[in-house]
Amino acid sequence: MAEVAVDLAVNTAQRRVSTRAAFFIAGFGMGAWAPLVPYAQQRLNLDAGTLGMLLLCLGSGSLLTMLFSGKLAGRFGCRAMITVGTIMICLSLPLLATVNSMPLMVLSLLVFGAGVGLTDVTVNIQGALVEQDSDVPLMSGFHGLFSIGGIVGSACGSLVLSSGLSPLTTSLCAIVVVAIIILFTGKHLLSFAAHEDQHTSPFRPNATLLLMAAMCMVCFLAEGSMLDWSGVWLTSERGLGIEHAGWGYAAFGCAMAVMRLSGDRIVRLLGRKALLICSGLFAMCGFAVAVCIPGWEASLVGFVLVGIGAANVAPVLTTLAGLEKTMPPNMSVAFVSTVGYLGILAGPAILGFIAHISSLSVAFLCISASLLLVLLGGMKLRFV
Repeated sequence: MAEVAVDLAVNTAQRRVSTRAAFFIAGFGMGAWAPLVPYAQQRLNLDAGTLGMLLLCLGSGSLLTMLFSGKLAGRFGCRAMITVGTIMICLSLPLLATVNSMPLMVLSLLVFGAGVGLTDVTVNIQGALVEQDSDVPLMSGFHGLFSIGGIVGSACGSLVLSSGLSPLTTSLCAIVVVAIIILFTGKHLLSFAAHEDQHTSPFRPNATLLLMAAMCMVCFLAEGSMLDWSGVWLTSERGLGIEHAGWGYAAFGCAMAVMRLSGDRIVRLLGRKALLICSGLFAMCGFAVAVCIPGWEASLVGFVLVGIGAANVAPVLTTLAGLEKTMPPNMSVAFVSTVGYLGILAGPAILGFIAHISSLSVAFLCISASLLLVLLGGMKLRFV
């Protein structure tokens, strides 16, 4: 295929930069929405329960496009799908910042979630292909840029809002940032989603891919629990003031970002097998430390350990999925990413149910036990 040959001739450094930029955009888009949530709640006069149900629309939209992202990327290429996903995010952000009716907010969140899901899966396909061509570990660094994008998007949005500008202006500023980045780097994104010599069998995930998907789901379950329940744990179980509830996720998020930026070097030094095994062990111990050792300080240490452990599981599994020979990478990466995302969607509800019938301590220990799958899976998987 001439088009593939042209793409492969593009400078490797440019492809890496464009991939990092795409991961940054994916994180930035999500981060830009975070400071707008309280304004949406205020405009629509929502209580916490109704807001939680409304936010499920975002996850539903993401899951909907994730189910088809692999096929779409295979048909139209990574560049086209990342661009479409980015446009959907940019079109929906101003609506999320301004709409005053529930039906329009539901529609806006569905479109926003669809853009996020399409972009997330396709950047992982792009990352897997670029890493294969580069022949060096890159995926953890790519995911690190996603984390940084989320932090920057949220922080910049909060800064603009605190300066007195409106949510609409804040969303427009975010769109300008995304547009500039995609304008300068988008042309170097891949116009395909599988190399010409890669297998093109129908969608039939084997036992190895099913194991990877389950491991990814457990990891995302732990990540989702930190986002939704770390603050509740610190305030209800450790007596920390509600104004400091965000310390838990901040500790987790910072540890995750640092470890992702260090992950490629760790892969080169220790290998993917050792990294996966250690990741599962660290994450398991993190939850155990938070539950078993009294004091909010110990809980923060535990959340840092969870961040260290969870940081590189998804990047490593994405790489391994892209290397599977039984399916083209656009399908295998999309499958693992989509099943993994179910952990973030269903995790908070599962955790809440366990906490309701027993306690949050038991719920955290259940997650710790489930992370044994990452450790054992790391021992079981074949590595190349």
